[in-house]
Amino acid sequence: MLRRLRILFAVLLMCFSLLGIAQSYQLPAGKKFHKVKFELINNLMIIPVEVNGTELSFVLDSGVGKPILFNLADQDSIQLNNVTEITINGLGEGDPINALKSTGNFVKLGSVKNVSQDIYVVMDAGINFSPSLGVPVHGIIGYDLFRDFVVDINYSTKAIKFYDPKTYKYRTSKKSRVLDLAVIRKKAYLDASVIVKGAEEVPVKLLMDTGSSDAVWLFEDERLKIPEKYYDDFLGKGLAGDIFGKRTKINHLKISDFILKDAKAAFPDMETFNSIKDFGGRNGSLGGEVLKRFNLVFDYANRKVILKKNSNFDKMFQYNISGIDLQHAGIRYVSERIADSNGVVYSNEKTYGDVQIVLQGATRLSLVPEIVVSGIRQGSPAHSAGLKEGDIILAVNGKRIHRYKLQEIVHMLNAKKDKRIKVLVERYDNNLLFSFVLKPVFE
Repeated sequence: MLRRLRILFAVLLMCFSLLGIAQSYQLPAGKKFHKVKFELINNLMIIPVEVNGTELSFVLDSGVGKPILFNLADQDSIQLNNVTEITINGLGEGDPINALKSTGNFVKLGSVKNVSQDIYVVMDAGINFSPSLGVPVHGIIGYDLFRDFVVDINYSTKAIKFYDPKTYKYRTSKKSRVLDLAVIRKKAYLDASVIVKGAEEVPVKLLMDTGSSDAVWLFEDERLKIPEKYYDDFLGKGLAGDIFGKRTKINHLKISDFILKDAKAAFPDMETFNSIKDFGGRNGSLGGEVLKRFNLVFDYANRKVILKKNSNFDKMFQYNISGIDLQHAGIRYVSERIADSNGVVYSNEKTYGDVQIVLQGATRLSLVPEIVVSGIRQGSPAHSAGLKEGDIILAVNGKRIHRYKLQEIVHMLNAKKDKRIKVLVERYDNNLLFSFVLKPVFE
C-alpha cells in the first residue's frame, strides 16, 4: 500500500494555554546537559528531532533562525498547530517561496524539550535535500537551540552536548582558543583573515554556518578578488534554488593562530543573495568542511566560541575533480546469483524498490537506491568522456555501487589525481562504459 502524507493542521483548544509560554528549550530539573549523537554526512550534522510525536531527521544549522520543515512525503502524518500562510526568502536562483507558519508545537531532542516552538513548513516537493545526502532529511533547526544552551560540538566523536548556560563551566587547554563571537539577527559571526593571493592578509567577518557543507565562501569586493585559477561550479542548493559560483583555493585561512593553508574556497554569484537586504557587514561564511576540523563550543549568551583543532585539521580539502554530481532517484532491483564454489557471483539489474528476496537455490533479489548523475560540470573529465545528466550509475571501477553509500560512491569517483576511473552507466536501457583520468583542477 502506498504511504500517503497527511498533515494534520490542528487548531486545538489546548494550544491557547500555550500562548503565554516563552519559546525556549529546557532540560529536566537538575540535569546539567543532554548528549545527542549525530551522523556526519557531506560535512553536515544530521540529528534526530521529534515534532509533535513524529520522529524526524534535521540538519543542525547555525545559520537558520526558526526550524524549517520540508520533505514530508515519507511521513504518514505529522500534526502542526495554528497554521498561517507566509512567504519566505532563501538562497538560490529562484523567487521567494510560499510556506506555512505553525506555532505552539512540541519539539524535543531526547530530554531537551520546547513546548511552544514556531516552525516554518515548505510544501514545495522540489525542495528536498535527501537525494543529494543519501539519507532522509526532513528539515533544518538552529538558532533556538544555540540561544538556549551552550552547545558543545565534538566532530571527533560525532556527539553534541547541550549544556545549561547557568551551570556550564569553561574547560580550556593550551590547545584551545576562546574567541569573541558576534550574534546579529540570530546568526553568529567570527573574525578571521585570509590571503587570497600574494602576501596581503585581509581581515574578514565570516558567518559560522554548520548548515553549509562547503569550506569557505567569500564575497568578491575590492579587497577580495577572485584568483586567476578557478572553475565555474555548482556550490549547493538553497531554499530558493541552486547556487553557483567560482570554485578556487586561497593561500591561507587564519582563525586566531590556526592556519589552514591552500584552503578550499568559493566566490558565490551575488545574484544568489538578492533576497538578503543586509549582510551584517560579513565577507562570507565558514561551512562544515572547515568547522569539522575543530571541536567547537558555542556560547551565544556570552558571545564566545571555543575552538580546538581535532584529527580532521590536517586532512586535505575535497574537490569534485571528476565533475560528476550524484543523487538518489528512486529505487531498482538487483538480482545476484549466490556465489558458486569458486566464489563467482553473476548479477543483473532492473529498476524497482528496497527489499531483499532470496530465491532458494541460486538467486538473491535486493531492492536498492538508484543513483543518477544530477549534474556534469562543463569541461570536466567526466564531461569530456561523454557522461551526461540523467545517466544511472551501475558500477565504478568494476565495483557495483549498490553495495555502497552515496558519499562512498562520490569518494570513489574523486579518489586522487591521475587515477583512471571507469564508470558503467545505464542510458535509455543501454549499458555504456566510460573512462577518464582525474586531473588536478588548478594546475
